Amino acid sequence: MDLSPTTAQETFRSEIRAWLVENLPWEYGQGLPPRFETLDEEVMFLRQWQASLAQGGWVGVAWPSQFGGRGAGPAEHFIVQEELARARAPEMVGRIGLNLAAPTILANGSNEQQERWLSRIRTAEDLWCQLFSEPGAGSDLASLTTRAQKVDGGWIVNGQKVWTSYAQFADWGVCLARSDPDATKHKGISYLIIDMHAPGVEVRPLVQLTGDAEFNEVFLNDVFVPDDQLVGDPHDGWRVANSTLSHERGTNPRQLVIHMQLLEELLRLAEENGTFNDTRLRGALAEAYVEIRLFQLHNLRSVSRLSRGLDPGPEGSALKLYWSEMSKRFHDTAMAILGEAAPLWKGAGSNPGDGQWQRSWLYYQASSLWAGSNEIQRNVIGERVLGLPRSSRSGSEQKSGRNKE
Repeated sequence: MDLSPTTAQETFRSEIRAWLVENLPWEYGQGLPPRFETLDEEVMFLRQWQASLAQGGWVGVAWPSQFGGRGAGPAEHFIVQEELARARAPEMVGRIGLNLAAPTILANGSNEQQERWLSRIRTAEDLWCQLFSEPGAGSDLASLTTRAQKVDGGWIVNGQKVWTSYAQFADWGVCLARSDPDATKHKGISYLIIDMHAPGVEVRPLVQLTGDAEFNEVFLNDVFVPDDQLVGDPHDGWRVANSTLSHERGTNPRQLVIHMQLLEELLRLAEENGTFNDTRLRGALAEAYVEIRLFQLHNLRSVSRLSRGLDPGPEGSALKLYWSEMSKRFHDTAMAILGEAAPLWKGAGSNPGDGQWQRSWLYYQASSLWAGSNEIQRNVIGERVLGLPRSSRSGSEQKSGRNKE
């Protein structure tokens, strides 16, 4: 692991910091995004913000220059994400396209596919979603039942997807579908790009615990997908998808900085309401600081690996597992410090943050499920990192065993 930035990287960091000071819609590091009346208004604002970032050259910095990138490396990408979070800049609305679809298209797509989609992903002209999870195939993704039947000129897709973030705003979706039903479980799956405006695509928003409707279920009814929207070879989608999943579980500099900012705010709150004098809570805050620092070191190790030209690897599962468990413990500490205000919501009397802490607690309860559940991450670590044998127990026995953990 290399913890020392080069002179060029320090210059790069200064450059983006100066751009943010000049171009942020509010004071650098101080403001917060406005609270929008509807999710539609928020998405419109965020598309404009990402387009501004792209014009400044701060989106897709590791991409080749022909697609609007800078040809930079993983360290520079990490720096950009870190500085955006430190500035309290809005999150990029096209992050699914940027973080999941684009790396997959760069690694596995044809030249025509790269020319067609990458530049519009960068500017948020097109938004993307991920059509992977299904009602009966979430963490066990290889059990998916969505079918892709070969026809002249393309594929006919039928099935149902769920937990699809921002599908109601998406122009395109990366989709896994079983294209050879006679193949073994991890074979016979194809990686298709679905036009979310095509006939037969139906999106139904799902209201989550926070009251928002970022998630959706998506129904695919005889949706035609042309051959030129197949990524990789037919029936090779599982391999292609693993490149997407490795990026999803890789470094997370934004979450790293956000948690440090939340910790600073929590320390101020603990001093204001007197809970810092509680020895137990003071110890929990110290533990949170140590865990966030460890999360930073995990991230730097992954960046060092990527900078050496290596894939994210199954170690990304360890980082995702650690982060999700850390996030939930941190927010339990936050609720303890809020004390009697913990059950309150926005507009409910004397409530520090006016419901933001409570919303954050609810949001991070899902951190152990998205991007692959923690049970799946433990299996990946055990089998692919530690070399342990695959368990021969039945699914019900495994579930029973997990409940005893």
